[in-house]
Amino acid sequence: MRKTTHSKAPRKTGGPAPMPVSKPQPLPVESEPAQHPYADIDQAVRGAVAQATGGVSPFALVETWTDWALHLSRSPGRQLELAEHARDNALKLMDFSAKSVPSSPPESPFTPKVYDHRFTDPGWQDMPFSLWQQGFLATQDWWDHATEDLRGLRKQDSDRTRFLVRQLLDTVSPSNFPWLNPEILKETATTGGRNLAEGAVHAADDMLHTLSQAHTPPPEGYQLGKDLACTPGEVVYRNDIFELLQYTPQTGKVQAEPVLIVPAWIMKYYILDLSPHNSLINYLVGQGFTVFAISWCNPTAEQRDLSLEDYRKRGVMAALDAISAIVPDQKIHVNGYCLGGTMMAIAAATMARDGDDRLASITLMAAQVDFTEAGELLLFLDESQVAFLEDMMWAQGYLDRPQMARAFASIRAEDLIYTRAVQRYFLGKDDLPTDIGVWNADTTRMPARMHSEYLRSLFLENRLSGGRFSVEGKVIALKDIAAPLFVIGTETDHIAPWKSVYKTRLFTDADLTFLLTKSGHNGGILSEPGHPRRHYRVGHRAEGALYVDPDSWFAQTEPKEGSWWPEWINWLNGKSSGMTTPPPMGAPAKGYPPLEPAPGAYIHQS
Repeated sequence: MRKTTHSKAPRKTGGPAPMPVSKPQPLPVESEPAQHPYADIDQAVRGAVAQATGGVSPFALVETWTDWALHLSRSPGRQLELAEHARDNALKLMDFSAKSVPSSPPESPFTPKVYDHRFTDPGWQDMPFSLWQQGFLATQDWWDHATEDLRGLRKQDSDRTRFLVRQLLDTVSPSNFPWLNPEILKETATTGGRNLAEGAVHAADDMLHTLSQAHTPPPEGYQLGKDLACTPGEVVYRNDIFELLQYTPQTGKVQAEPVLIVPAWIMKYYILDLSPHNSLINYLVGQGFTVFAISWCNPTAEQRDLSLEDYRKRGVMAALDAISAIVPDQKIHVNGYCLGGTMMAIAAATMARDGDDRLASITLMAAQVDFTEAGELLLFLDESQVAFLEDMMWAQGYLDRPQMARAFASIRAEDLIYTRAVQRYFLGKDDLPTDIGVWNADTTRMPARMHSEYLRSLFLENRLSGGRFSVEGKVIALKDIAAPLFVIGTETDHIAPWKSVYKTRLFTDADLTFLLTKSGHNGGILSEPGHPRRHYRVGHRAEGALYVDPDSWFAQTEPKEGSWWPEWINWLNGKSSGMTTPPPMGAPAKGYPPLEPAPGAYIHQS
């Protein structure tokens, strides 16, 4: 087979390279002009304020409320419409109350949102609880209308106002108060108040954990390397940013082209190697592929200056160089998940520009290359908010785990915050451990410089799809990518909405298969064969074909029942050259000896 070209491999090492310890320096992208001699004082003060507010910019909040209120104040017609809507909601409530009799309850005029599970207990159908529930939902409905788009109002401010109102309303939901929640009252009467006592213990335990930020070890039956992340393999390369895992073959023959898994560094890689039955990595190995995976480090303050370019060059490219040494003269299938997919798209475009043709195919799972419609995370991002985060990261060297966890939880506060709080603190129920729950709690940090570059160049300025993202001083273009693409979106993803993921089809010209699967950002990817109630849609775009918009694509693409994993495996097989003998584990003679069994050391960093 023709030998493919590749760049020179970096220095190999058997352990993490030491990182120099330096005092905090202002972030390059945010540093104030040199003519301001007291810029460090300003930044230190802003950093302290950011710590006190949990990284939320009060200036951005004031700007949002002011923009909405001023535009509404100059719209008397809209005010009249909202007054009529309030009257109509009040009449609906009065009618509901008048018709409510125990033997024949009327149809509820207001219903919770599909993701809101706070009112699922049958007791909410009985008076007076049903009236309290309907009153809350009527108020929520009115505010939804009040925060719809106004002429002249920035859409981001309209959406952010709706989000902020939702957060405020959630704090006063009747489900949060023991004397207004029929499920809590029933449980208290049944247990004689034991549920409240047990809930108080849970609350005290959670408070101590929050204050100490101590890492909670996985519960029994969910140990890393034993129960989770337990696909057999070896660490074959390690530097200060990542470990490269090579998995032991499970079949006598394997496809000639190996597969590299590139996860996001905003989470630990074992979301793709959970329990053996739902491990995508284990499934891939069992289907006859040589699989490698990146396990990113959990950065510390000393690694504050790691950049996006470091993650590309000393992360993705170093992994490709190692695989090229272990499996020589073969192209490589790459699979990037979430932010790892965005980085893989950047790396692939750079490789195409530089004539590096090592990629056999590119799979992007719930990964975006355009960020103009990047979901509810955009609610947290504008110049004021990003600058505020930069000041906070300047003080501590990274974006810490709780700060990210709060942002993700607030997007679905109904379930992730309040429903859990009621179950844990008022019903006295302990959290039942699950493999994905253990992974979700195993959070990571983001290096200050990298996270600032990521937020600015991709989210705020959208440089990648706009043709303004440069690597090593030269702009890259997604249209240069020639390797076939397999792009996966998930139907209810609020982190990478599927229509945003679909835009990869707009900004590339290569052969592309787009697959849309049921569920959300993580659940849709974890869709092993046999998983109940799963379906997907899949369509092919030939190289150079005309663009089809996402709504038209959805309407003309019939759903298929079952898991999407076999569909992807069939596609990979079609892009491979055939079966061969499995390669050795590592390449000691080339400087890639097996260092320790998978899952390695970095997965245990807290």
